[in-house]
Amino acid sequence: EEIRVNVLNRPYGGFPWLTLPPVMFDTFPNAHDGYGSFTDLESATVDEATDFFRRYYATGNAVLAVSGDLDAAEATALIERHFGDVPARPAPRRPDFAEPDLTAERRQTYTDRLAPLPAVAAAWRVPDPIGDFAGYLPYVVLAEVLTDGEASRLVERLVQRDRAVTGLSGYLGFMGDPFDVRDPTALLLQAHLPPGGDVDKVLRVVDEELDRLATDGLPADELARTQARMATHLLRDTDAVLGRALRMAVLEQQRGEPGLLNELPRLVGGVTTDQVRAAAATLRPERRASIEVIPGGAR
Repeated sequence: EEIRVNVLNRPYGGFPWLTLPPVMFDTFPNAHDGYGSFTDLESATVDEATDFFRRYYATGNAVLAVSGDLDAAEATALIERHFGDVPARPAPRRPDFAEPDLTAERRQTYTDRLAPLPAVAAAWRVPDPIGDFAGYLPYVVLAEVLTDGEASRLVERLVQRDRAVTGLSGYLGFMGDPFDVRDPTALLLQAHLPPGGDVDKVLRVVDEELDRLATDGLPADELARTQARMATHLLRDTDAVLGRALRMAVLEQQRGEPGLLNELPRLVGGVTTDQVRAAAATLRPERRASIEVIPGGAR
């Protein structure tokens, strides 16, 4: 019911985090709708649900993070009191999610019966966020250079100058958090267009700006401004105890490095102009997957 109401029964529901992976990926784990089809959901048995719970909701597959003004010994005692009787079970073996990169552009369209205006999302594969973190970070910075703020490359060109789109965003990972993803993942650009908007023109301008960045490079002051803004966002997001606990839990679960939380602003600040330039050069049309929303709700 939550999927029907909160995702499918609203304009641009699941766009692009449900609609783009089937275009970009070929293997079932990466391409399928993570919610599951209604046919599968409605045919699931109690035994299947129980088996899934026992297999994946194991204590060895979970992280508990506690954050705030606490005494470590007292907090540990409380954890033991409330969780100590939960049986220990090992984490399941993580399967291989390897996926080949694209060698030719892929494009698809679909009609959204509730969407009033056209939209498009494009994505390119990026290095492994876990296994090649140093190679991944320049793409995180690149996404901000392209789309974050009124002075960013694509906002200035597509929104302010050409008026080809009404809104634009860029991010790493299909759910929008660059430090909460595994391989394979992608850099995504998402744009909403005015009535009669030209998707081909939008993608062409994106290619032009990426080529310009790869050829001419990035001025030091533009990079420094972007990195300062990113550091501010990182510090603000972990200022609240809940945000800090969630980020630490993810870093522990994925990397075994919860302390990386305090290093992210410095690491982002260490990305160089040449690294951003090299990252932009890899975002070629032949490596791109895109999904276009045709509005069906204009009336």
